[in-house]
Amino acid sequence: MPKVSAAQFKFLIKNLSETDESAEVCKIKGKPEPDTSLHNYENVPLNDSVETYFAREVLPHIPDAWINIEKTDPYDGQIGLVGYEIPFNRYFYQYQPPRSLEEIDHDLDKVRREIISLLAEVHS
Repeated sequence: MPKVSAAQFKFLIKNLSETDESAEVCKIKGKPEPDTSLHNYENVPLNDSVETYFAREVLPHIPDAWINIEKTDPYDGQIGLVGYEIPFNRYFYQYQPPRSLEEIDHDLDKVRREIISLLAEVHS
């Protein structure tokens, strides 16, 4: 039987298998094997701890969820990656109402006349 590489095995498992929700949890070295298709990330406010946020916002909805404590920020060594999202639209966007249909029709008529005159020059 030919050897199968890890990438090929992963491809086969992903495409030729299905998840059985009623099956026992698979374990690797006594720990539950994570289902990589269920990975999710949360943006935790800077004034909350990861554990507090997790207990308040995630566990009530997904009781068997867990935090990968091995994923730590290289700068502070704490769980999770630290960053900040700046929603520029929220702070700098200024609504501008769309132009009226009459204005748009006028501009389209102008462009159409220009195109027709250019085509007339090509054909003469």
